Amino acid sequence: MLGYREEEKIFKRNFVCPSNFPWKNVIAQLVFSAILEYNVTKGQLIKSIKENIIDVPLDFLRILVPSLLYLVQNTLLYVALSNLSAPLFQVTYQTKVLTTALVSVVMLNRRYSFKQWVCLFFLGIGVAVVLLGESHANQSSEETEEADADAEEKEESDKPEQSLFIGLVSVLIACLSSALAGVYFEKVLKKSTKNEFGKERPPVSVWMRNFQLAFFSVVIAIGQYTTLSGDEAEKPFLFGFNSTVWVLCLLQAGGGLLVAAVIKYADNVLKGLATGVSVIVSSACAVVLFGTALGVQFLAGAFIILASVYFFANDLPTCLTGKESGSKKEDIEMKPLVLPK
Repeated sequence: MLGYREEEKIFKRNFVCPSNFPWKNVIAQLVFSAILEYNVTKGQLIKSIKENIIDVPLDFLRILVPSLLYLVQNTLLYVALSNLSAPLFQVTYQTKVLTTALVSVVMLNRRYSFKQWVCLFFLGIGVAVVLLGESHANQSSEETEEADADAEEKEESDKPEQSLFIGLVSVLIACLSSALAGVYFEKVLKKSTKNEFGKERPPVSVWMRNFQLAFFSVVIAIGQYTTLSGDEAEKPFLFGFNSTVWVLCLLQAGGGLLVAAVIKYADNVLKGLATGVSVIVSSACAVVLFGTALGVQFLAGAFIILASVYFFANDLPTCLTGKESGSKKEDIEMKPLVLPK
Protein backbone atom coordinates (compact mmCIF):
# COMPACT_ATOMS: atom_id res chain seq x y z
CA MET A 1 0.00 0.00 0.00
CA LEU A 2 2.85 2.41 0.76
CA GLY A 3 4.37 1.54 -2.60
CA TYR A 4 1.08 2.38 -4.30
CA ARG A 5 0.91 5.79 -2.59
CA GLU A 6 4.45 6.70 -3.61
CA GLU A 7 3.83 5.36 -7.12
CA GLU A 8 0.80 7.61 -7.46
CA LYS A 9 2.85 10.66 -6.41
CA ILE A 10 5.55 9.86 -8.96
CA PHE A 11 3.03 9.54 -11.77
CA LYS A 12 1.39 12.82 -10.86
CA ARG A 13 4.75 14.59 -11.04
CA ASN A 14 5.42 13.03 -14.48
CA PHE A 15 8.71 11.52 -13.30
CA VAL A 16 7.97 8.23 -15.03
CA CYS A 17 5.71 6.97 -17.78
CA PRO A 18 2.87 5.01 -16.07
CA SER A 19 2.63 2.46 -18.88
CA ASN A 20 6.30 1.51 -18.39
CA PHE A 21 5.95 0.91 -14.67
CA PRO A 22 3.68 -2.20 -14.50
CA TRP A 23 5.64 -4.38 -16.89
CA LYS A 24 8.93 -3.61 -15.15
CA ASN A 25 7.21 -5.08 -12.08
CA VAL A 26 6.28 -8.31 -13.83
CA ILE A 27 9.80 -8.69 -15.23
CA ALA A 28 11.15 -8.39 -11.68
CA GLN A 29 8.49 -10.85 -10.52
CA LEU A 30 9.53 -13.26 -13.29
CA VAL A 31 13.16 -13.08 -12.16
CA PHE A 32 12.30 -13.49 -8.47
CA SER A 33 10.06 -16.47 -9.21
CA ALA A 34 12.83 -18.12 -11.22
CA ILE A 35 15.29 -17.59 -8.36
CA LEU A 36 12.90 -19.06 -5.78
CA GLU A 37 12.06 -22.03 -8.03
CA TYR A 38 15.79 -22.59 -8.54
CA ASN A 39 16.22 -22.63 -4.77
CA VAL A 40 13.25 -24.96 -4.14
CA THR A 41 14.33 -27.45 -6.82
CA LYS A 42 17.96 -27.30 -5.59
CA GLY A 43 19.34 -26.01 -8.86
CA GLN A 44 16.98 -27.94 -11.16
CA LEU A 45 15.25 -24.89 -12.65
CA ILE A 46 15.70 -26.00 -16.28
CA LYS A 47 14.31 -29.45 -15.44
CA SER A 48 11.35 -27.86 -13.66
CA ILE A 49 10.63 -25.65 -16.69
CA LYS A 50 10.74 -28.71 -18.96
CA GLU A 51 8.42 -30.75 -16.72
CA ASN A 52 5.91 -27.98 -15.98
CA ILE A 53 5.91 -26.01 -19.25
CA ILE A 54 7.41 -27.81 -22.24
CA ASP A 55 6.08 -31.32 -21.44
CA VAL A 56 2.59 -30.11 -20.46
CA PRO A 57 1.79 -27.13 -22.72
CA LEU A 58 -1.97 -27.33 -22.13
CA ASP A 59 -1.49 -27.07 -18.36
CA PHE A 60 0.86 -24.14 -18.96
CA LEU A 61 -1.74 -22.38 -21.12
CA ARG A 62 -4.25 -22.55 -18.26
CA ILE A 63 -2.34 -19.70 -16.60
CA LEU A 64 -3.17 -17.52 -19.59
CA VAL A 65 -6.75 -17.27 -18.26
CA PRO A 66 -5.95 -15.26 -15.07
CA SER A 67 -3.42 -13.19 -17.04
CA LEU A 68 -6.11 -12.09 -19.49
CA LEU A 69 -8.58 -11.49 -16.66
CA TYR A 70 -6.08 -9.25 -14.88
CA LEU A 71 -5.59 -7.39 -18.17
CA VAL A 72 -9.35 -6.84 -18.40
CA GLN A 73 -9.42 -5.70 -14.78
CA ASN A 74 -6.62 -3.15 -15.20
CA THR A 75 -8.11 -1.79 -18.41
CA LEU A 76 -11.55 -1.36 -16.86
CA LEU A 77 -10.09 0.31 -13.77
CA TYR A 78 -8.66 3.04 -16.00
CA VAL A 79 -12.09 3.44 -17.60
CA ALA A 80 -13.76 3.59 -14.19
CA LEU A 81 -11.29 6.15 -12.85
CA SER A 82 -11.87 8.37 -15.87
CA ASN A 83 -15.66 8.31 -15.36
CA LEU A 84 -16.05 8.32 -11.58
CA SER A 85 -14.94 10.62 -8.83
CA ALA A 86 -12.23 9.24 -6.56
CA PRO A 87 -14.52 8.78 -3.51
CA LEU A 88 -17.20 6.97 -5.53
CA PHE A 89 -14.58 4.73 -7.14
CA GLN A 90 -13.05 3.84 -3.77
CA VAL A 91 -16.42 2.88 -2.33
CA THR A 92 -17.62 0.80 -5.28
CA TYR A 93 -14.29 -0.97 -5.74
CA GLN A 94 -14.63 -2.51 -2.27
CA THR A 95 -17.30 -4.83 -3.64
CA LYS A 96 -14.42 -7.01 -4.83
CA VAL A 97 -14.35 -8.56 -1.34
CA LEU A 98 -17.91 -9.82 -1.75
CA THR A 99 -17.45 -10.87 -5.39
CA THR A 100 -14.39 -12.90 -4.40
CA ALA A 101 -16.36 -14.72 -1.71
CA LEU A 102 -19.23 -15.40 -4.15
CA VAL A 103 -16.89 -16.78 -6.81
CA SER A 104 -15.18 -18.95 -4.16
CA VAL A 105 -18.55 -20.45 -3.26
CA VAL A 106 -19.30 -21.24 -6.92
CA MET A 107 -15.89 -22.44 -8.12
CA LEU A 108 -14.39 -23.96 -4.97
CA ASN A 109 -17.56 -25.22 -3.22
CA ARG A 110 -16.81 -23.16 -0.16
CA ARG A 111 -19.42 -22.30 2.45
CA TYR A 112 -19.56 -19.25 4.70
CA SER A 113 -21.91 -18.51 7.53
CA PHE A 114 -24.26 -15.53 7.62
CA LYS A 115 -21.99 -13.89 10.18
CA GLN A 116 -19.02 -14.15 7.82
CA TRP A 117 -20.96 -12.58 4.96
CA VAL A 118 -21.86 -9.68 7.25
CA CYS A 119 -18.18 -9.33 8.25
CA LEU A 120 -17.09 -9.22 4.61
CA PHE A 121 -19.70 -6.54 3.88
CA PHE A 122 -18.56 -4.37 6.77
CA LEU A 123 -14.92 -4.96 5.86
CA GLY A 124 -15.58 -3.25 2.52
CA ILE A 125 -17.43 -0.45 4.30
CA GLY A 126 -14.52 0.05 6.71
CA VAL A 127 -11.91 0.17 3.94
CA ALA A 128 -14.03 2.69 2.03
CA VAL A 129 -14.37 4.88 5.14
CA VAL A 130 -10.60 4.88 5.71
CA LEU A 131 -9.79 5.63 2.07
CA LEU A 132 -12.40 8.37 1.84
CA GLY A 133 -11.07 10.06 4.95
CA GLU A 134 -7.53 9.93 3.63
CA SER A 135 -8.50 11.18 0.16
CA HIS A 136 -10.26 14.16 1.70
CA ALA A 137 -7.17 14.96 3.74
CA ASN A 138 -4.90 14.67 0.68
CA GLN A 139 -7.27 16.78 -1.39
CA SER A 140 -7.30 19.59 1.17
CA SER A 141 -3.50 19.56 1.45
CA GLU A 142 -3.10 19.66 -2.32
CA GLU A 143 -5.48 22.60 -2.57
CA THR A 144 -3.41 24.59 -0.09
CA GLU A 145 -0.25 23.88 -2.09
CA GLU A 146 -1.84 24.83 -5.43
CA ALA A 147 -0.39 28.19 -6.52
CA ASP A 148 -1.50 28.62 -10.10
CA ALA A 149 -5.29 29.08 -10.16
CA ASP A 150 -5.41 29.70 -13.92
CA ALA A 151 -3.67 26.41 -14.68
CA GLU A 152 -6.11 24.60 -12.39
CA GLU A 153 -9.11 26.10 -14.22
CA LYS A 154 -7.64 25.07 -17.56
CA GLU A 155 -7.11 21.53 -16.29
CA GLU A 156 -10.73 21.34 -15.18
CA SER A 157 -11.96 22.55 -18.56
CA ASP A 158 -9.83 19.96 -20.38
CA LYS A 159 -11.35 17.03 -18.50
CA PRO A 160 -13.44 14.76 -20.73
CA GLU A 161 -17.13 14.28 -20.08
CA GLN A 162 -17.79 11.59 -17.50
CA SER A 163 -20.46 8.88 -17.59
CA LEU A 164 -21.68 7.53 -14.25
CA PHE A 165 -23.20 4.44 -15.88
CA ILE A 166 -20.00 3.51 -17.75
CA GLY A 167 -17.93 4.09 -14.63
CA LEU A 168 -20.11 1.90 -12.39
CA VAL A 169 -20.36 -0.90 -14.95
CA SER A 170 -16.59 -0.79 -15.47
CA VAL A 171 -15.74 -1.01 -11.78
CA LEU A 172 -18.23 -3.84 -11.18
CA ILE A 173 -16.89 -5.88 -14.10
CA ALA A 174 -13.35 -5.15 -12.88
CA CYS A 175 -14.27 -6.51 -9.44
CA LEU A 176 -15.73 -9.64 -11.03
CA SER A 177 -12.65 -10.09 -13.24
CA SER A 178 -10.39 -9.74 -10.21
CA ALA A 179 -12.43 -12.33 -8.30
CA LEU A 180 -12.47 -14.78 -11.21
CA ALA A 181 -8.73 -14.40 -11.79
CA GLY A 182 -7.82 -14.82 -8.13
CA VAL A 183 -10.08 -17.79 -7.45
CA TYR A 184 -9.13 -19.52 -10.71
CA PHE A 185 -5.44 -19.05 -9.88
CA GLU A 186 -6.09 -20.47 -6.42
CA LYS A 187 -7.80 -23.51 -7.93
CA VAL A 188 -4.86 -24.08 -10.29
CA LEU A 189 -2.38 -23.71 -7.43
CA LYS A 190 -4.08 -26.24 -5.18
CA LYS A 191 -5.25 -28.80 -7.70
CA SER A 192 -3.09 -31.78 -8.66
CA THR A 193 -2.00 -32.06 -12.30
CA LYS A 194 -1.10 -34.85 -14.75
CA ASN A 195 2.22 -35.47 -16.46
CA GLU A 196 2.78 -36.25 -20.14
CA PHE A 197 1.89 -39.91 -19.48
CA GLY A 198 -1.49 -39.03 -17.95
CA LYS A 199 -0.47 -39.95 -14.41
CA GLU A 200 -1.51 -37.70 -11.54
CA ARG A 201 1.24 -35.79 -9.77
CA PRO A 202 1.38 -33.31 -6.88
CA PRO A 203 0.42 -29.66 -7.52
CA VAL A 204 3.02 -27.50 -9.20
CA SER A 205 4.99 -25.29 -6.81
CA VAL A 206 3.68 -21.81 -6.13
CA TRP A 207 6.89 -20.27 -7.51
CA MET A 208 6.61 -22.11 -10.83
CA ARG A 209 2.97 -21.06 -11.16
CA ASN A 210 3.99 -17.50 -10.39
CA PHE A 211 6.76 -17.80 -12.98
CA GLN A 212 4.18 -18.90 -15.57
CA LEU A 213 1.80 -16.08 -14.64
CA ALA A 214 4.59 -13.51 -14.82
CA PHE A 215 5.66 -14.86 -18.22
CA PHE A 216 2.23 -14.28 -19.75
CA SER A 217 2.01 -10.90 -18.02
CA VAL A 218 5.33 -9.87 -19.60
CA VAL A 219 4.10 -10.93 -23.05
CA ILE A 220 0.88 -8.92 -22.59
CA ALA A 221 2.80 -5.91 -21.25
CA ILE A 222 5.22 -5.95 -24.21
CA GLY A 223 2.24 -6.02 -26.54
CA GLN A 224 0.77 -2.99 -24.78
CA TYR A 225 4.11 -1.17 -24.89
CA THR A 226 4.43 -1.62 -28.66
CA THR A 227 1.00 -0.04 -29.19
CA LEU A 228 1.74 3.17 -27.27
CA SER A 229 1.02 6.47 -28.97
CA GLY A 230 1.28 10.15 -28.22
CA ASP A 231 3.61 11.57 -25.58
CA GLU A 232 4.20 8.21 -23.89
CA ALA A 233 5.52 6.66 -27.12
CA GLU A 234 8.10 9.46 -27.49
CA LYS A 235 9.61 8.89 -24.05
CA PRO A 236 12.71 6.67 -23.72
CA PHE A 237 12.37 3.11 -22.47
CA LEU A 238 13.55 3.85 -18.90
CA PHE A 239 12.35 7.44 -18.77
CA GLY A 240 12.38 8.77 -15.20
CA PHE A 241 13.56 5.52 -13.59
CA ASN A 242 15.59 6.64 -10.60
CA SER A 243 16.48 4.72 -7.44
CA THR A 244 13.06 5.39 -5.87
CA VAL A 245 11.21 3.94 -8.85
CA TRP A 246 13.40 0.84 -8.88
CA VAL A 247 12.70 0.31 -5.18
CA LEU A 248 8.98 0.54 -5.94
CA CYS A 249 9.36 -2.03 -8.71
CA LEU A 250 11.04 -4.43 -6.29
CA LEU A 251 8.35 -3.83 -3.66
CA GLN A 252 5.57 -4.47 -6.17
CA ALA A 253 7.26 -7.65 -7.42
CA GLY A 254 7.82 -8.91 -3.88
CA GLY A 255 4.20 -8.13 -3.05
CA GLY A 256 3.06 -10.20 -6.02
CA LEU A 257 5.02 -13.19 -4.74
CA LEU A 258 3.55 -12.79 -1.26
CA VAL A 259 0.03 -12.66 -2.69
CA ALA A 260 0.66 -15.92 -4.56
CA ALA A 261 1.91 -17.54 -1.34
CA VAL A 262 -1.15 -16.35 0.58
CA ILE A 263 -3.47 -17.75 -2.09
CA LYS A 264 -1.58 -21.06 -2.05
CA TYR A 265 -1.53 -21.60 1.71
CA ALA A 266 -4.72 -19.69 2.65
CA ASP A 267 -7.33 -18.38 0.20
CA ASN A 268 -8.48 -15.26 -1.65
CA VAL A 269 -11.00 -14.24 1.02
CA LEU A 270 -8.34 -14.24 3.73
CA LYS A 271 -6.15 -12.25 1.36
CA GLY A 272 -8.95 -9.69 1.22
CA LEU A 273 -9.05 -9.56 5.01
CA ALA A 274 -5.30 -9.02 5.14
CA THR A 275 -5.59 -6.26 2.55
CA GLY A 276 -8.14 -4.50 4.75
CA VAL A 277 -5.73 -4.56 7.69
CA SER A 278 -2.91 -3.34 5.43
CA VAL A 279 -4.92 -0.19 4.69
CA ILE A 280 -4.81 0.66 8.39
CA VAL A 281 -1.10 -0.12 8.68
CA SER A 282 -0.18 1.89 5.58
CA SER A 283 -2.28 4.86 6.71
CA ALA A 284 -0.58 4.79 10.12
CA CYS A 285 2.83 4.68 8.40
CA ALA A 286 1.81 7.58 6.20
CA VAL A 287 1.37 9.69 9.34
CA VAL A 288 4.99 9.05 10.32
CA LEU A 289 6.58 9.18 6.86
CA PHE A 290 4.54 11.83 5.06
CA GLY A 291 2.83 13.74 7.87
CA THR A 292 -0.65 12.76 6.66
CA ALA A 293 -3.40 14.04 8.95
CA LEU A 294 -5.84 11.34 10.07
CA GLY A 295 -9.04 12.11 11.90
CA VAL A 296 -12.10 10.50 13.43
CA GLN A 297 -13.13 9.01 10.09
CA PHE A 298 -9.93 6.97 9.98
CA LEU A 299 -10.42 5.70 13.54
CA ALA A 300 -14.01 4.69 12.79
CA GLY A 301 -12.99 2.87 9.61
CA ALA A 302 -10.09 1.16 11.36
CA PHE A 303 -12.39 -0.08 14.12
CA ILE A 304 -14.85 -1.49 11.55
CA ILE A 305 -12.04 -3.27 9.68
CA LEU A 306 -10.44 -4.81 12.76
CA ALA A 307 -13.79 -5.90 14.18
CA SER A 308 -14.78 -7.47 10.86
CA VAL A 309 -11.50 -9.37 10.55
CA TYR A 310 -11.68 -10.61 14.14
CA PHE A 311 -15.30 -11.77 14.07
CA PHE A 312 -14.87 -13.37 10.65
CA ALA A 313 -12.74 -16.07 12.30
CA ASN A 314 -14.03 -15.95 15.88
CA ASP A 315 -17.36 -16.41 17.62
CA LEU A 316 -19.51 -13.45 18.56
CA PRO A 317 -19.73 -12.64 22.28
CA THR A 318 -22.30 -14.72 24.12
CA CYS A 319 -24.01 -11.53 25.31
CA LEU A 320 -24.96 -10.84 21.68
CA THR A 321 -25.89 -14.33 20.54
CA GLY A 322 -27.19 -15.93 23.72
CA LYS A 323 -25.49 -19.16 22.64
CA GLU A 324 -22.43 -20.94 23.90
CA SER A 325 -19.38 -20.21 21.77
CA GLY A 326 -17.47 -22.88 19.91
CA SER A 327 -20.44 -24.98 18.86
CA LYS A 328 -19.69 -27.70 16.35
CA LYS A 329 -22.05 -26.34 13.73
CA GLU A 330 -20.49 -22.90 13.82
CA ASP A 331 -16.99 -24.33 13.50
CA ILE A 332 -17.98 -26.26 10.39
CA GLU A 333 -19.51 -23.20 8.77
CA MET A 334 -16.52 -21.00 9.48
CA LYS A 335 -14.02 -23.29 7.78
CA PRO A 336 -14.03 -23.32 3.99
CA LEU A 337 -14.55 -26.74 2.51
CA VAL A 338 -11.45 -28.55 1.29
CA LEU A 339 -10.97 -28.22 -2.45
CA PRO A 340 -12.11 -31.47 -4.07
CA LYS A 341 -9.43 -33.36 -6.00
